[in-house]
Amino acid sequence: MSSPNAISLQPIAQDVYAAPQLTPEAMAAAAEAGFKAVLNNRPDFEGGPDQPTSAAVEAAALAAGLQYAYLPVQGGYQSPEEIARCAELLDELPRPLLMFCRSGARSTALYNKAIQSQVD
Repeated sequence: MSSPNAISLQPIAQDVYAAPQLTPEAMAAAAEAGFKAVLNNRPDFEGGPDQPTSAAVEAAALAAGLQYAYLPVQGGYQSPEEIARCAELLDELPRPLLMFCRSGARSTALYNKAIQSQVD
């Protein structure tokens, strides 16, 4: 999978990748790189007023032909409900899937917890 706009992509699993904060402008490049869906895990304005809002990223994602989901979670803690919702989204969203947050670490942790919740 090539990196949209030279973004550092971290493979999490087969056809699932994590990335740091993505912009609306990166959505077309993500679609061109072969992604089918984007899952945003970063709360709006967590990074201040210059951070793109979920609505702006969603509009660009949809315009690029991507499916989009917004599941904002805090960096240090994800609730059982958030983990369960992530597991549902992982079942629903097409692959390849691009998840993002501030650095990619939160998305990776959330993915791993969601997968583990399906095993338990």
